[in-house]
Amino acid sequence: MEYYSWILSFHVMSVLSWMAMLFYMPRLFVYHIEHSSNGKAFTDVIEIQERKLYNMIGLPAMWASLISGLWMIYLNPAMFDSGLWLYIKLVAITLMIAYNFTLGYYRKKLLNGKCVKSGKFFRAYNEVPTILMIVIVIMVVIKPI
Repeated sequence: MEYYSWILSFHVMSVLSWMAMLFYMPRLFVYHIEHSSNGKAFTDVIEIQERKLYNMIGLPAMWASLISGLWMIYLNPAMFDSGLWLYIKLVAITLMIAYNFTLGYYRKKLLNGKCVKSGKFFRAYNEVPTILMIVIVIMVVIKPI
């Protein structure tokens, strides 16, 4: 337990990095869809940003968040006895992981020119991680259940 605070600090930093990708990637999708008529040069820049954000920031941060979170549970399994909050948090995290991989799916569709979703869809889709984040933070900080 002597290193628990260090693991928790690393976990918070990796979650912040992961959330940055989850919040910004759908915005790039909006630019990709709504401004593709501005020319191939513009789309090429957006595609580079999407690739780097997803592969170089998002995926490593997601794995770092998961590994550090599981490590904290391993060090403190009594968390499972502290109420329903951890289970709700884990469900929300599972949904966030699924959301993460849907971003990768849509990125590939956009690259292949086969994405039929609109900018309006991605603006709304961008709210999913915000809702999940609210649930997770309330469960961790307030532990209402």
